[in-house]
Amino acid sequence: MSIKALPLRQKFFTPNVAILLFFMGSGALFAYFRFFHGFGSVTNLNPAYPFGLWIAFDVACGVALAAGGFTTAAIVEIFGREKYHALVRPAILTAFIGYFLVGLAVFFDLGKYYNIWHALIYWNGTSVLFEVAWCVMLYLTVLGIENLPNVVEQFKGNVNLPGSLALFNRPADWMLGKVDWFCRKTLAFFVIAGVVLSFGHQSSLGTMMLIAPYKLHDLWYTPLSPLLFLTSAVSVGPCMVIFEGTLASKFFGRKPETELLGSFAKYIPLFLGVYLLLRLGDLAYRGVLAQAFDGSVAGNAFLIELALFVVPYFLLKRQSVRMHGSKLFLCALSVICGVVLNRFNVFLIGVDMAPGFNYFPSVGEFAVTFAFIAFGVLLYKIAVNYLPILEAEEHH
Repeated sequence: MSIKALPLRQKFFTPNVAILLFFMGSGALFAYFRFFHGFGSVTNLNPAYPFGLWIAFDVACGVALAAGGFTTAAIVEIFGREKYHALVRPAILTAFIGYFLVGLAVFFDLGKYYNIWHALIYWNGTSVLFEVAWCVMLYLTVLGIENLPNVVEQFKGNVNLPGSLALFNRPADWMLGKVDWFCRKTLAFFVIAGVVLSFGHQSSLGTMMLIAPYKLHDLWYTPLSPLLFLTSAVSVGPCMVIFEGTLASKFFGRKPETELLGSFAKYIPLFLGVYLLLRLGDLAYRGVLAQAFDGSVAGNAFLIELALFVVPYFLLKRQSVRMHGSKLFLCALSVICGVVLNRFNVFLIGVDMAPGFNYFPSVGEFAVTFAFIAFGVLLYKIAVNYLPILEAEEHH
């Protein structure tokens, strides 16, 4: 039986929130220098390394780690696995926050950030980035619509504006009713649209580096890169749901959802199996697998990346692991780290740049990245505290 989702209504200002605000404040300080004094005042980027931490982590990893939204929506809404319905709202919310932060990160990383709107007007149908920009914008819009039922459910029939604004109570409630009708009639369409759009830009991010055949290491440069980016994102989607669900239970003092999350985890070996088959098969077919064992930085990075996928692939086949909260969490974290390392390998570690140049993120780059993460966590806390995102716990 379905249990109604309710706002947590917990105390908002806590020591954890103070820590988040500290990181956000630190990032805001460096953001000021970035926008008013240029990249050079904050980052260690150079002509050989135009892609740094903000692209590799904030954008490439951010897009992949937000895949929990479309994978969960597809499993529940399209393939009819209703037993996991309690996971949909948190997953869609997290995806919305993730893509919002990706857009913000792109704004930070563009040299001429004030031209970010050009993709809307100046179309270049042969550009991969054009497709990525449009898919991300459209998918962020779709995610916003998919989150509207949470707002409507909370405020419909409960609009109580203060003072003279009370005049707008009835019009606002009428508008919420229309939004509710719109969502009920069109939600299935937007779920499907979200999956299609996600397939488009997840794979297109893998297409970006195909323009650099002589710069990217053979272990990552492959015509299958778009498919590998897509399948790795699909694989990490359920892992992010498990990761977020476990942490939410811990920090909000809720009963762990180990049984539900453990059951949901049965899809991970299936998705990972497809990814690993494509990944290893491609390396073997191209005859470059031996380069993984040459002792180089790239080779060692690949072996670590592969291990982070292979170990949880075998462990999660065992029900005893899936139904053990800590083991399940660690397996999910392993896959997440594997995807993060993969994106770093593709955009940083595996890139062969000009001699005499090197790159390591500056304090400012780390500060802005931590600020993004803190901002995302704070937005999640605000949402679950005041909107019906998490299902109410049963009391016996």
